[in-house]
Amino acid sequence: MKHIYVVGTADTKGEELAYLASRIEAAGGRPVLVDVGTRSPTIAVDISAETVASMHSEGPAAVLSGDDRGTAVAAMGEAFARFLAARDDVDGVVGIGGGGGTSIITAGMRRLPLGLPKVMVSTLASGNVAPYVDVSDIIMMPSVTDMAGLNRVSRTILHNAAEAITAMANRPAKETASKPALGLTMFGVTTPCVAAMVERLKADHDCVVFHATGTGGRAMEKLADSGLLSGVLDITTTEVCDLLFGGVLAATEDRFGAIARTELPYVGSVGALDMVNFWAPETVPERYAGRLFYRHNPNVTLMRTTAEECAAIGRWIGAKLNLCKGPLRFLIPERGVSALDIEGGAFFDPQADAALFGALEAAVETTDTRRIERLPLHINDPQFAEAAVAAYRAIANP
Repeated sequence: MKHIYVVGTADTKGEELAYLASRIEAAGGRPVLVDVGTRSPTIAVDISAETVASMHSEGPAAVLSGDDRGTAVAAMGEAFARFLAARDDVDGVVGIGGGGGTSIITAGMRRLPLGLPKVMVSTLASGNVAPYVDVSDIIMMPSVTDMAGLNRVSRTILHNAAEAITAMANRPAKETASKPALGLTMFGVTTPCVAAMVERLKADHDCVVFHATGTGGRAMEKLADSGLLSGVLDITTTEVCDLLFGGVLAATEDRFGAIARTELPYVGSVGALDMVNFWAPETVPERYAGRLFYRHNPNVTLMRTTAEECAAIGRWIGAKLNLCKGPLRFLIPERGVSALDIEGGAFFDPQADAALFGALEAAVETTDTRRIERLPLHINDPQFAEAAVAAYRAIANP
């Protein structure tokens, strides 16, 4: 029988937790009741809130001794994330909660590997769940009713959640692919390049392509951190533009961090560093009035990066690459970095590109394993894709 962690605040959701655990046991799972409440539980639990709270970096008092609910919720979220990451017997997790419980439980779920079953029954599940799910594979199930005791609706929802988590835990996916998995980053304006690389690699690699929309880059790096990738072809690093200049598809400060931590073979480039992304034109910050824009569609507006901004981008990426000790190649396509940055294109700006390339070369500290190379090609030229694939094969199979 699989261990399925059943998590909630047992001081306010005891009846629902007990019912959910009973349904899991009836379905063939082994429930482990975990309390993440901050007051005395109303039911017997297998793992107490004190045990969870003891995992906080400052000890249980940081979680359980305060009167402020918001502070307690945040602290319990940290403690539960550390608690769950330290367990080695978790076959699935199902949580129930309102705002506070959802925040606490999903903080822990996000620390678990991709593929491990996670179901969150929440009063918030029909709204914006991005802060709770982020780049994980948490399944958000609407509770429909508030969780204030059992009724005909809540019993049905909890029964379905129990059946779902038990079935997923008892029948885990079995990945039989023998080819190594590669992470690749792509944007609409670099699609020809990445599609050509996939065509050249797919015979002997499992190509996993991520759309470089902020969440895409984070998802790729989460897979790298989880040990699910054997290498990365990070051709489209555009999320850095949005991070530095207030765009809506931003990376986090940890962009490239997984490459440094894992030392995976890495080939990167400057794909779509000519643009910052905003939504409809009226969403563009007033400080950018008068800049060069391209209306990608009615809901997406692209802003051309200036030479000064490109230089800042190059320095930022270079500093990140210097932290990477594994085999690394970074390729510069001298004739343009996107489908718009080409002679005659809307974002063609050789001076801005030159500032980007020069800043990168000045910032990157080259070593025997870390190299930067210019190519007299456009990023979407077939020869550039060939060069990127050749560079990857050279460092992955030295």
